[in-house]
Amino acid sequence: MTNPNAVVSDTQSAIGMAITVAVNSSSLYSPSVPNSPYNITLFSRNKFPKSTIETAASSAGGHAGLAKNIAWVDAMRASSPTRNSSEDTEDKKAWIIKHPSALGVFEEIMSAAKMKQVVIFLDYDGTLSPIVPNPDQAYMAPEMREAVKNVAKYFPTAIVSGRCRAKVYNFVRLSELYYAGSHGMDIKGPSSGKHQKGNQNVLCQPAKEFLPMMAEVYKHLLEKTKDIPGANVENNKFCLSVHFRCVEEQNWSDLADRVKFVLKDYPKLRLTQGRKVLEIRPTIKWDKGKALEFLLESLGYANSKDVLPIYIGDDRTDEDAFKVLRKQGQGFGILVSKIPKETDATYSLQEPSEVMHFLQRLVTWKRGVLRSH
Repeated sequence: MTNPNAVVSDTQSAIGMAITVAVNSSSLYSPSVPNSPYNITLFSRNKFPKSTIETAASSAGGHAGLAKNIAWVDAMRASSPTRNSSEDTEDKKAWIIKHPSALGVFEEIMSAAKMKQVVIFLDYDGTLSPIVPNPDQAYMAPEMREAVKNVAKYFPTAIVSGRCRAKVYNFVRLSELYYAGSHGMDIKGPSSGKHQKGNQNVLCQPAKEFLPMMAEVYKHLLEKTKDIPGANVENNKFCLSVHFRCVEEQNWSDLADRVKFVLKDYPKLRLTQGRKVLEIRPTIKWDKGKALEFLLESLGYANSKDVLPIYIGDDRTDEDAFKVLRKQGQGFGILVSKIPKETDATYSLQEPSEVMHFLQRLVTWKRGVLRSH
């Protein structure tokens, strides 16, 4: 039986969604439903990767508690490393060789796109807009909006963000795009479009059962963090973000402790870090990589060799999409970063202005191809 949380308008669509969300009082969850390409498997917290900071373990006190606090602050610091941008180290040179500029090898990328449908996936913060102290003011430049609009004229284009879908749409305001908010847990397609060969009116909300819980935790976090200067709790509908970009580093440990205190009563939620942000999400096996796969299938390109997905993002959460592309051996991930980072992306761009130039070159390339035919 089709779950109402994952809806497609065309019953003949190739998208076979069988999402089972077993929410109960225990910390163990039911396995995924077999034979469905987009089953969501809920799993116990001890099955998360070791790199993920979990919320269930409370401080044991003494040296153990101190060690956990130090680990937390180290993880928060590592989530947004800062270096002198003028620093030209051997490590950086080696990293650029491994992940060359997508602008520098543009023709090489486009050579792989011959006779294929290019599909564009874009993160928002740090990719289309600069990272700013106040996340509510992360506006994209008019020139960037124009570049994205032009790209969408020639290629199916999706915005995949940790922000809630409505908030991202309010920033971008282009109705012809796909929007995947809450790290891909809230996906909606355009009302019309010329690129789709599959189903276009797509709605996917695999974590809908968690909405009441997220609203409850949001209120608790607001109350618990209100007296930490600079802390900002953002409700992204299917996930919550605690921004600490404007919090003094000496208060990071206190902030982390307060967030963990709230979440200790919610074992079905997990805590991870992004760029100067702590993120709370349901413990379902769904991320930006799953969103990418879902969107490709909704466009009619599941297991197709006639498609070239290009995903551009700057955040740790974008790595899930980069990994999918690398595993498939099809398409390219492009990391937006001025500093070397461990990544599964193939190429790199330094900042949003370079992303804009890359998108503009895509449009110029496509127009040239059309003129030649």
